[in-house]
Amino acid sequence: MALTEHQKYHLKKFVKELEAKQARHTEFVSVYVPQDYDLNKIIGHLSQEQGTATNIKSAQTRNNVIDALERMIKHLRLYKQTPQNGMAVFSGNVAEREGSSDVKVWSIEPPIPVKTRIYRCDKNFQLDILREMLEAKEAYGLIVLDARDAIIAVLKGKTIVPLMKTHSHVPGKMKAGGQSAHRFQQNREIAVKAHYKKVADYVKEQFLTYEGLKGILVGGPGPTKYEFVDGNYLTGDIKKKVIGIKDLSYTEETGLQELLDKSQDILAQEEITEEKKIVNRFLELLATKPGKVAYGIVEVKKMIDLGAVDILLLSEALDDTTIDELENAAKTFSANIRIISTETREGAQLRDLGKVAAILRYEARTE
Repeated sequence: MALTEHQKYHLKKFVKELEAKQARHTEFVSVYVPQDYDLNKIIGHLSQEQGTATNIKSAQTRNNVIDALERMIKHLRLYKQTPQNGMAVFSGNVAEREGSSDVKVWSIEPPIPVKTRIYRCDKNFQLDILREMLEAKEAYGLIVLDARDAIIAVLKGKTIVPLMKTHSHVPGKMKAGGQSAHRFQQNREIAVKAHYKKVADYVKEQFLTYEGLKGILVGGPGPTKYEFVDGNYLTGDIKKKVIGIKDLSYTEETGLQELLDKSQDILAQEEITEEKKIVNRFLELLATKPGKVAYGIVEVKKMIDLGAVDILLLSEALDDTTIDELENAAKTFSANIRIISTETREGAQLRDLGKVAAILRYEARTE
């Protein structure tokens, strides 16, 4: 399951907050409750751990662990049942001064179901499961080639990650001196086929066992991409993963971006395309109906206060305080909120426009 940018932002923020906490002793409690697991069993287990904690030799550590467990039990009793995706709960004494007590409890209902039951008492909160949720699990293979060059990359989340490139010394189509046209063409075809075979071997090496690979997109100028895919170069398992072939004007890194742009029909359900669409919609309105959009924090705040914002676009380049402030204000008027990464060209445009933009419910601005 791919997380939306909004889900990622809040999960990242939660993890970042807890990463900053550190106990002097082994007294931070982390609990993961799997989806569909009985909360009463978790509460019962925590009560047993309270009894076990009475054996801790250090009075200060003992009291902090017992207090953390007590706060967690009280927090869990607020829930009538386990949330749909399960939950993660953390508790501990975060007082900065030795001997002081300031026991806090945090909980989150993750955007991805929790599969593992965990109880841990340590100097740090156990956050690995939440960190793993932030990693993009699904990916697409990208291949851009012509008769001489090829580049292989992977689209992970919204980021194109080049894996490797190769160049072949295939002669040009002009006749070489001293060779008959027929002989020259034969040699050229042999060299092109060797190039395709080498690229196919690299593709197999990179993608045959790539975990989470949803499909492969192939592109390039001219007929070479069809010759490569339709010829007997790719193994059956790899060929089954090819989900699109696109005609391109460019090769190498520029070709990768062009392949991504031209494959939006295929990637229609992917977050990167949704992000590009919403920002492009804003930019189109800015050019054609500027009264239906606003940008810049001051102008957008005015529109939020008027209840005029339909979709609020927030760049991830904003600081957390500003995002929270604008998000909470927009929620009051039931606005849709999108947090836009800076990893796409459209996201970079939003960042350069002031990091904050809005599509309005009506033409609320006059130029």
